[in-house]
Amino acid sequence: MIKVNSKVTINAQRMKQLTSAAQTALELTAEELHTEIVQAQVVPRMDGALQGEKMYVDTSGSGNGTVAIIHEGPYARRLYYHPEYHFHRGPWSEEYKDKDGKVHRVNHDGNPNAKAHWFRDWEPGGSKEQFAPSKFKEHYRRLAGL
Repeated sequence: MIKVNSKVTINAQRMKQLTSAAQTALELTAEELHTEIVQAQVVPRMDGALQGEKMYVDTSGSGNGTVAIIHEGPYARRLYYHPEYHFHRGPWSEEYKDKDGKVHRVNHDGNPNAKAHWFRDWEPGGSKEQFAPSKFKEHYRRLAGL
C-alpha cells in the first residue's frame, strides 16, 4: 500500500494580481476594439455622432468579465439591422430651410466602408475574429508578468 500526502498553499496575493490583470486586460482590449472599429470606418456616418460621442466602451461590468461597446441613440439599432438604408460612403451635403425660410447647406463626411452589421468582421467567423483574443492575450501576459 502506498500512502501519499500533499499540501497545497494558495498564494492569495498572486491570485488577486492575476484577477486584476485579467480585468484590466479586458478593459484595454475593449478600448482597442473601439478604436479599431472607428479607424476601419465601418460605422455609418452623418455628423460623426454615431462613432463619436454616442459610441463608447462600458466597463462597469468588467469585474464580472463583461464589457460592451455601446451606441447611444435610437437610430443606431435601425442602421445596424437594416442594410437597405443608404449609407453615405463619401462626402455629401444637404440643404434645409430655417424658420425664416433661409436655405442653409450642411456638408457631411461619410465613412467609405460604412455598412450594416459593422461589428461582424470582429465576431466569430469574421475576417478579424482574432483581433480581440490576441489583444487580450497580449495585455494579460504583460500585466500579469507572464
